Amino acid sequence: MLKSIFNPDLGLLILRVSVGLMMFFGHGLGKVLNFEMLMTRFPDPIGVGPTFSLLLAAASEAVCSLLVVFGYKTRFAVLPLMTTMAVAIIFVHGSDPWAKKEFALLYFIPFLTLLFTGPGKISVDHLKK
Repeated sequence: MLKSIFNPDLGLLILRVSVGLMMFFGHGLGKVLNFEMLMTRFPDPIGVGPTFSLLLAAASEAVCSLLVVFGYKTRFAVLPLMTTMAVAIIFVHGSDPWAKKEFALLYFIPFLTLLFTGPGKISVDHLKK
């Protein structure tokens, strides 16, 4: 019985859904809903302009996070999320204390894990096989 409870695919489902929904509701949705208000004052850490920087961040944090939740194109979807978190760690919070960088790292690491493991069997990706 315990063997059926401790299932790697169930663990990957929990990881995907929790980190994906936290990213979506905690970051992506707010950027999408407040896009017009944020577009002129959003940070431009990589020099592409505040509106385009916001578009990139909102797309990854809203769209890609939902792809991760459902386990659809998971390995592709984590790449923009990892990039967004890497930009936050290196450029946005580069000179900040560790506590500011830590938050972005706590998102980066589960996305990196999913890049290596894939979404698991309880996912849309697995249904398509």
